[in-house]
Amino acid sequence: MVVSSILYFAEVSSLQLICGLAMLGATAGDHVGFYVGCFLGPRFVHTRFAERHQEAIAKANEMIVKYGAFTIFIGRFVPAIRSLLPAMIGISGFSRRVYSLLDVLACCFWAIALGAIVYFIGDSF
Repeated sequence: MVVSSILYFAEVSSLQLICGLAMLGATAGDHVGFYVGCFLGPRFVHTRFAERHQEAIAKANEMIVKYGAFTIFIGRFVPAIRSLLPAMIGISGFSRRVYSLLDVLACCFWAIALGAIVYFIGDSF
């Protein structure tokens, strides 16, 4: 967010470009995580790391099952789980098409929220 603010207030970049690039970067990162989860998920379950963190993995899976598609939106706006949740969703066997559609929407909303924060920070100065 700091870099976005600097680029915007120094008039190096427009807010629309910053938001667009933030959306593309977030979507790309989420999809890499999702597909890593899809392809490495079956092997991941049998690793020492997964065995040690079985309880946390079970809680993440419960959240995915309980909240379903809404988990994608929750994950995009919660920094602590933002980078791990796409892989966990991929491991869970979530539909690739549904994930892609919902993730693009979540990243779009997130980028708009980022742009609004940057814009209103400028109003306060």
